[in-house]
Amino acid sequence: MAQEKTNNDNDSKNIKNNPNNHDSGNNNHKPIEASLDDRKYQNPNLPANAPNMPDSKDEKEMQKVRERLDSLKKFICSKFKFVNAIGIIPPQAADMLDDENELTPEEKKEKPMHLLVVLPDDKEKEFNQVRLEIIKKIKDDKQKIWLNLFLEKDLWEIAMDSKFNIIEAIGMAFPLFDKGILGALRVAQIHKSLCLKKFEKYVYSYVVGGSLVRGETVKTSDVDVYIIIDDTDVKRMPRLELKDKLRNIIYSYVMQAGELAGVKNKLSPQVYLLTEFWEGVKDANPIFYTFLRDGVPLYDRGGFLPWKLLLRMGKIKPSPESIDMFMSMGDKTKDMANRRLMDIVMGDIYYGVLTPSQALLMLYGLPPTNVYETVKEFKRIFVDKEKLIEKKYSDILEEIAIKYFKGYEHGKVKSVTGKEVDKLMKDSEDYLKRLKELRGELEKRMNQKTFEEIYSNVFKILKSLFGNKTENVLVNEYEKEIVNKAKGNPKFIHTLNELIDVKKKYKTKKAPSKYAFERLRKDSVYLVQELIEYGQRKELGLLQKAKVVLSVNGKPYDLFLTKPSFLVNETGVKKIESDKIVDSDANELNQVLANYKGGRVVLDAELLKVLKKEFGKFDVGL
Repeated sequence: MAQEKTNNDNDSKNIKNNPNNHDSGNNNHKPIEASLDDRKYQNPNLPANAPNMPDSKDEKEMQKVRERLDSLKKFICSKFKFVNAIGIIPPQAADMLDDENELTPEEKKEKPMHLLVVLPDDKEKEFNQVRLEIIKKIKDDKQKIWLNLFLEKDLWEIAMDSKFNIIEAIGMAFPLFDKGILGALRVAQIHKSLCLKKFEKYVYSYVVGGSLVRGETVKTSDVDVYIIIDDTDVKRMPRLELKDKLRNIIYSYVMQAGELAGVKNKLSPQVYLLTEFWEGVKDANPIFYTFLRDGVPLYDRGGFLPWKLLLRMGKIKPSPESIDMFMSMGDKTKDMANRRLMDIVMGDIYYGVLTPSQALLMLYGLPPTNVYETVKEFKRIFVDKEKLIEKKYSDILEEIAIKYFKGYEHGKVKSVTGKEVDKLMKDSEDYLKRLKELRGELEKRMNQKTFEEIYSNVFKILKSLFGNKTENVLVNEYEKEIVNKAKGNPKFIHTLNELIDVKKKYKTKKAPSKYAFERLRKDSVYLVQELIEYGQRKELGLLQKAKVVLSVNGKPYDLFLTKPSFLVNETGVKKIESDKIVDSDANELNQVLANYKGGRVVLDAELLKVLKKEFGKFDVGL
């Protein structure tokens, strides 16, 4: 039996959305029972009790099955050398995969073995070809196998849909071939299960990230995992004591998870309290921002995923305070570097240049980036595109962040000389000094851009209210029609004149001070709100003046004396054309009302004649 229901939809190439088969973020997560203790899935030999396997006593038949699977694996690996992983889904999850793939009752009776094949994301165009050829091979070999074919990103979409049991089953698959992704996912799943078994009520989210999610995993890659501890209901001990206690337990499970998984991938857990995670996200701290952006939950109680979706929607943005906070970290670099040993010095220099660089990218309008993106985007934007800084400074950032710090972190740089440290210190000082100058230049440019948007918005609204007139005339109209009639705040006359004055200053390259600009920006926000409210009241007044109420046999009609005129009641909208009344709709009425500019309302003889012809007797009211 081979899979034939797979489609090529990017969001779900194998797994259908079935709410009965996944955890929705509550505390009812139940790991697969064999995931921790069943060593058969860590043994290099094929498991004896896999689906469709004959009884282990029949050694000859077992050997045939092994040979057929080995032949299938060799076929796939030789035909499609880009395949990342091939595995067998655990028998404990067979029913679950049957339901997710929507197997018919007849297909379920065959008890097919579920084969997992994972492709890299850049091979999406080859997806259908791979699927068809593997299915053909399975049919030719007459094997009872159901193919589950995924791109790597499909695995993460399963987790993003909160189908934690499904992604756990995939992670616990017995590997026939693996470039690293199955091993990395398996060790993370086992570690997660150990943590949940020990203190599930404190685990708020268990998230994977780094090279595993980016599709760069190899058999020796570190597996970055992040555990968020719920400290919102801690009463018996201080929060930091809870964090240290649980962190020690979490780290103690790292070696045990590696032994159970039987892989070389080393877990690198990071533990955060829910309260500090919230503070980090709120302040747009690049560490938490990147973690939230790139992380994929293997377990979540309903907090991580909503924040991740808000981030995708652009609802989480850095504040000016967070930019100042990140910039200020660079000032401490020299003192810290002089006090610490080589490895600590390396860390201080690294964060001292990276964090202010991220701050300037945030000021430019980009969200906080990770290390590699920061180096790349800093050069692309400030050196190549805007030409605001010299290339030697982007080279300094790349040398410190990539060559030294990342090289030291990955074991490529094992030591540095005192001469190198002195050079790094000097380069970082020069870099930070230049970054402060760049911030001033960038703030001036961004402020001018912001001002131009504010000025355009304010005077565009004024022109829509009072006509296409000069700036000074529009200010006088504002004073006459709004301020003098007690419909607006008199202080905004000064704001309007200040906008005109600042526009002239920008033309002569004389920008206002930082604090004067910020005050003008805030006043302009309130001014825009006032103008919009005035415009809405004005439009409403014009429409009310254009409306006449008719009463026909006790039934009310609204008559809009526009051009053309409209009749509206509970049965619908009608339009009056010359000497007759025809059917219309709300869209046509709204278009006419939107362009209505007011004027004298006239219920002329011709219109009365048409109404009398239609209704006979009727009463007119205002």
